[in-house]
Formats: sequence, C-alpha cells, structure tokens
Amino acid sequence: MAGSPTARRRRLAIELKKLREESGLTCNQIGEALHWSGSKVNRLETGNGRVQPSDVDALCRFYSTSEELRELLMALAKDSKVRGWWQAHGTGVPPWFAGYVGFEQAASDLRQYQCEFVPGLMQTAEYAAELHRATNQMTPEDLERAVTVRMERQSLLTQEGAPDAWFIVHEAVLRHVVGDIKLMCDQLERMLVVSALPNVTLQVLPFTAGTYPATGAFTILGFPEQEDPDLVYRDGMTDATYLDTLHDVAQYTKAFDNLRALALSPSRSTHLMRSAMEEHSR
Repeated sequence: MAGSPTARRRRLAIELKKLREESGLTCNQIGEALHWSGSKVNRLETGNGRVQPSDVDALCRFYSTSEELRELLMALAKDSKVRGWWQAHGTGVPPWFAGYVGFEQAASDLRQYQCEFVPGLMQTAEYAAELHRATNQMTPEDLERAVTVRMERQSLLTQEGAPDAWFIVHEAVLRHVVGDIKLMCDQLERMLVVSALPNVTLQVLPFTAGTYPATGAFTILGFPEQEDPDLVYRDGMTDATYLDTLHDVAQYTKAFDNLRALALSPSRSTHLMRSAMEEHSR
C-alpha cells in the first residue's frame, strides 16, 4: 500500500473510478442510486475533498465487490484521513505544494529536471531560505517553517527503502550565485555529497548541449504499486499542475530521456561542479 495519506487518497480514487467504469454507469447514475449527487461521486473519484469510510463502504456494497477489496478500500479511506508530518508545519507548506510532498514521500523513484535552481532535496538550509525570501512574501516564522519542511524532506534519500532518484540540472544552476559566494560553494559541496549516495544520480546539462526540449522544470514520480500510475509534477509561484495520463507521462518521460542523453555523465558532472566551486572561490 502506498506510503503517505496523499498517495493513499489517490490510490483510492483510482480504484473507485475503475469500479464505476466497470459497472458501465455514470457518476450521476451512481449518485441517484445512492441518493447522492453526481458531483459527490466525481469528487470521490478525483480525490478532492474529504473521504468518509462510510461512503466507500456504500459504494463497495453497491458494486458488490469482494470482501477483500472492500476491506482494502476501507483501509485506504481511513488511512487517507491521517495527517502527514509536513501538515504539522501549517502555513510553511502551501496547500498546492502539500500534495506534492505527500506523493514524494510515497515514491519509489523520481526523475527531476531543474533549469534554474538546485533541486529541493539537495538544497542547504541557507540556499532554501534565500529562495523563499526572494519568491514569497513570508513572515519570519513561516519562512522558518518552510525551510524546516524542505530539510526534513531530504531524509527521504537516506531512509530505509529510499527511492531511486535521478536529477538533471542545467549548468546555469551551478553558475547562478544565490546569496553570496560562500553560500553557493557550500551548496555545490552539498550537491556533491548527495550525488554520492548509492540511490542518487546527478547529471549536469552543459551550456554546450545544443538544442534540447524546452520543458521547464518538472518531476516524474513513480510508485511501488503497479496500480498507481506515474505522475508528472510541475509548479509555479502560486499553484501546481499534476499530469498522469499515459500520453502526458510518455511525453515527459521522453523529454527526460533526451535530456539525460545530452547531459554530461555523472563523473563529468562531478568534475564540472568542482570546477564551478573553484571559479566561485576566485
């Protein structure tokens, strides 16, 4: 079973939609039969809003599911109501980003491309604070919470059962000085340390790479359960986009593979990062 409330809610939504489609009925027809609105059925199938175990139980009985499946879906409904550790930080985690943290915690593999900034899972606290100061109107308390969450997220890469993580960063990320020179050198050193982990691969896309897919930053998350399809995540300043159709995931997977082919090898990427550190230190 997926490892975070967010992922469990998504898994439940997927299973409920599958059951309805197998029944050949619409959301409105299901709602009418259960004296609900069709929009309520739709919300349950998209993972929006609160999920009551009693509603899941009613749907399972309507669909005449096996007892085993009913118990699984009921467990997913109950577990999806549990708060994730990141939610305890309140306004330090914007609602549109909280969903991503939940998916990240449940992922078995992640592939990320960053063209402007260091990946969050590799950032130092000082680097993260500088970014938050520049892009958000935060109180000092909220900024501290946001940085704390980012640092706690990083334990994901070293915990038992850590996901396989593949990062590609544009060379501009290494050259762009965030904060001051010392902060940037410390940040590059941190990237070298994280990239040495056995489950982490880091490549740098050099300025000399030529033409490449103009995708902007994105992350592809994979999950341990076969029933949970890959998910593409993209964020902005105030919102986020999640894509999980076969077409969209295939397009971003192809783009990532193209970027990976154009990027320097991990060893050459390490050499370039060390060179960037030396240049910053001059």
